[in-house]
Amino acid sequence: MKDLIYRAQAFATKAHQRINHQRKYTRAPYVDHLAATAKLVASVTTDSETIAAAWLHDTVEDTAVTIQDVQAEFGENVAGLVLELTDISTSSDGNRSSRKAIDLQHLACASPRAKTVKLADLTNNCIDITKHDARFSITYLSEMAALLEVLKDGNAELYALAQKTHTRCAVKLGLKGVLPATALTSESHFHRGPLASMVPRLFIDAFSSKDIAMELYSFDTVIPSQDVRAFMEAESLYVVGIRSEGRVVGYVRDKDLVGEKCGDKMQEFRPGQILSGDSTMTDLIQVLTRHSYCFVAVLDSVVGLITRDDMNKPTIRMWLFGIVTIIEMHLTQSIKTNYAGNAWQSLLTKNRLGKALSLYNERRRRKRNCELLDCLQLSDKMHILLQDPEFLKSLGFDTSKSGKRAAKELESLRNNLAHSQDIVIDDWPQIARLSRQVEELIHGVH
Repeated sequence: MKDLIYRAQAFATKAHQRINHQRKYTRAPYVDHLAATAKLVASVTTDSETIAAAWLHDTVEDTAVTIQDVQAEFGENVAGLVLELTDISTSSDGNRSSRKAIDLQHLACASPRAKTVKLADLTNNCIDITKHDARFSITYLSEMAALLEVLKDGNAELYALAQKTHTRCAVKLGLKGVLPATALTSESHFHRGPLASMVPRLFIDAFSSKDIAMELYSFDTVIPSQDVRAFMEAESLYVVGIRSEGRVVGYVRDKDLVGEKCGDKMQEFRPGQILSGDSTMTDLIQVLTRHSYCFVAVLDSVVGLITRDDMNKPTIRMWLFGIVTIIEMHLTQSIKTNYAGNAWQSLLTKNRLGKALSLYNERRRRKRNCELLDCLQLSDKMHILLQDPEFLKSLGFDTSKSGKRAAKELESLRNNLAHSQDIVIDDWPQIARLSRQVEELIHGVH
């Protein structure tokens, strides 16, 4: 069905364009990568669901789209393929090596169709990364070699192409053998966490998923749908749990209660959709990046529900404002570490420096102890640091333009938090990125 492929192409293109998603090294529209991946898949199969999944394979990880959105738009089969292609690890699972091991096992259990898409994805990424980033290429080629070991039951033609591309790129870089990622120790000269103060760690660890979870009401599978629907309407609920033999094994939405029994339209919990009650907010945000609903378990029993709308609750808004503050603390510390004295002053415009000096003098007049650096705006601190290529790399930016765009998004999030604006609709990708960055800064997870 070509219509399915066209709809997937349009859906993915819109989702990535909405966040101005670009390829890291070339700044080309991200849809170019999706198109290249889908083209490779289409060269070896006419299966419309597999080709559609190729177009959609990054929407859940990189945009505001969830697995449930994909399911509603394209059906369970396509959604299942996309889920198989989506990482399930979270920041609390450890460093990059530990997280990759979890995602590797997830992919190893994927279907041959999903593995075919992954082979096309790896092939295109391998060419792009080794062409533009020789340093990271060593890590990528090592990880790709491990992935190829579990992708052998994908399409044979694409598997051979991926192997050939991997070998050719390794030879081009002069690598006789691919080093394991854990052997890489090169560091930037810029300070890059963990933050010295214990305050950020205490703040981050003070919040957990159970602090904002709502109670999940549940019903046995045989309860009539009309009775459950009536209860949900009375309690203003749109999701309830479904029990089997006394345990919650899935959920149902109010709009899906069309069968005779409430269990007829039950949706099973997907991999990575359930968190323990003491999971961090960062883990919670990563789950809600992939799924519309996150379920919370206590003592192996699912008892709570969290949705993206809950991110607007006072508790999570307070946590996010703290996240922005921690980022600013890191910027301040980086300036102090990497610019002797007030050498950073020459990097500001006269107007911005003048405003900082005015505020500094007023605070001193009021006998408030402070430094001139403390009087800079967040945007000023970002402006100073983004002028150094090494700092750009330390934060994962390859150009000053991408860094400035992230700084603008950070200010937008802070302003929306301060003025009680909805932070889910426009700020979600920024929230997901910030939570990961702060986790790395505080706990030194790379």
